[in-house]
Amino acid sequence: MFSYRHAFHAGNHADVLKHLVLIHCIQYLQEKDGALLFVDTHAGAGMYSLREGYALTSQESLAGIDRLWSEKDREGANPLLKSYWELIAKLNPSGSVNYYPGSPFIFANLLRPQDRLCLFELHPTDITILQENVSRLRLNQQIQVRKQDGFKDLKSLLPPTSRRGLVLIDPSYELKADYQTLETCLKEALQRFATGTYLIWYPDLQRPESKQLPKRLKLICEEYQRPWLRAELRVANQPTERRLQASGIWVINPVWSLKPYLERLLPLLTNVLSQDQHSQYLIETSNQT
Repeated sequence: MFSYRHAFHAGNHADVLKHLVLIHCIQYLQEKDGALLFVDTHAGAGMYSLREGYALTSQESLAGIDRLWSEKDREGANPLLKSYWELIAKLNPSGSVNYYPGSPFIFANLLRPQDRLCLFELHPTDITILQENVSRLRLNQQIQVRKQDGFKDLKSLLPPTSRRGLVLIDPSYELKADYQTLETCLKEALQRFATGTYLIWYPDLQRPESKQLPKRLKLICEEYQRPWLRAELRVANQPTERRLQASGIWVINPVWSLKPYLERLLPLLTNVLSQDQHSQYLIETSNQT
């Protein structure tokens, strides 16, 4: 279960989509002063070097953040990307993207004094790196790192005292069992905290479990009577899935501004990150007519 290392994939097209959606949702929720609990169930190492180690082996960032960053001169003033650019630039003062922020770094850099963040990670190497990275932020009173299973232990945090929160669930899906475990985790969470915002990242693969996941998530939302939004980005469609070609975000209780944001963002990402003529995007919501 510890064979997956996100460092191989850091900064790829799936990260770009996931993190742009995450930033938008966080900033919208922070428009109200009330405290927020943020949770990352599969935190990874927190931040990643793109010019050495695993990332250099896979070079997936070249078709992800590197390609998008190359558009910065043209798209730099684009409000759709502004906050994302600022976070990337904070990690890379040289102007070149040598380091990429994982979700924990994004959460941490958007924390207000009243917000709290809990990071779950089980991988024995990644948890050590994550703890080191978080310690450098000097936000010990606001960030908690737990060497626990985020699937199983998320429920222990819910509901937050403030009754306001956002949960990011982005497992590797390396194990087929992750799909069922995700469903169990979500049901337990919604039983305790039905009004929270939940972001579920998933790969769009040919395996049956992956193809069935959106339908399964929709059934859960219907069972708990929760609104949802589904967004997917496909950058290629080759017969052999040697690399991830598409991914999606399923949002339960989406912020109201997310759909119009994605309607402007996804055409841009599809154009810039496209790898062949089959690139496309999808947006669906529970209130479609």
